[in-house]
Amino acid sequence: MRYRKLGRTGLDVSPICLGCMSFGGPDRGTHPWSLDEATSRPLIRRALEAGINFFDTANVYSAGSSEEIVGRALAEFANRDEVVIATKVHGVMRPGANGRGLSRKAIMAEIDHSLRRLGTDYVDLYQIHRWDRHTPIEETLEALHDVVKAGKARYIGASSMFAWQFSKALHASERNGWTRFVSMQDHYNLLNREEEREMLPLCADESIAVLPWSPLARGRLTRDWDETTSRSETDEFGKTLYDTSASDRVIVERVATLAEARGVPRAQIALAWLLSKPVVTSPIVGVTKMQHLEDAIAAVDLKLTAEEIASLEEPYTPHPVVGFA
Repeated sequence: MRYRKLGRTGLDVSPICLGCMSFGGPDRGTHPWSLDEATSRPLIRRALEAGINFFDTANVYSAGSSEEIVGRALAEFANRDEVVIATKVHGVMRPGANGRGLSRKAIMAEIDHSLRRLGTDYVDLYQIHRWDRHTPIEETLEALHDVVKAGKARYIGASSMFAWQFSKALHASERNGWTRFVSMQDHYNLLNREEEREMLPLCADESIAVLPWSPLARGRLTRDWDETTSRSETDEFGKTLYDTSASDRVIVERVATLAEARGVPRAQIALAWLLSKPVVTSPIVGVTKMQHLEDAIAAVDLKLTAEEIASLEEPYTPHPVVGFA
């Protein structure tokens, strides 16, 4: 595995990040396709064996049980100093007026809850899951700065917002001498490339690590256009991300054609396209089957030609901005 620096930091991360939203068990959240602990653990072990050292979860995934499963598995299978654990804060965790968001109260409470569930005294990357329109960004940033200074997080990152918002946050951190965001976890794949307009150039200019979520477009890039799965039928958030545009269908078909010509699964083509982008650091790949993980690992060594990349990109048409809510 060839590791990459996380933005302008000295931290080395694998070029594939294992997304852990699928770990947690259907009895602990809103995802009936989530895997229980016994089924999740072999996937985490295999990721480590392959050299993946980067694991991304969130406090809201399966009501916290994703963090619990990931924490127990990594404690057993890995050296804590060798793995990079990322988690996120923002979503609803409990009833009441302060059970969500990015206020100082919420951040200070949720970092401690996440550390308890993960069974560690620090996380490597603590990310705001979305922009909080109801809390001044200065309050959020100062609280995150204090989390870092308390030793509870090594770095901080952000996810899914407008480029003007991210730029405002970076400027506020520098103006006040607070810890700066080092990464952006954004919605980016062959079916949604709107981030290429503003966010990705900003990240390149500011040396921010880019960690795309939904790199396979919720699996749409890995199967025939009309094929569905149990996840696609029950993933309500996923249904808001993609439409049935003619250009999307053409892109899916071109992925399939190239995969057949190369003799590899479609997932490897879609991931290899992302990894060909210099601005991309580590796509966050969620898995529910061992083959999903093997495809992600193999994609690291799959190099597409300039002609192949151009063919995949050519049909794209502008899409609405989605995924920020």
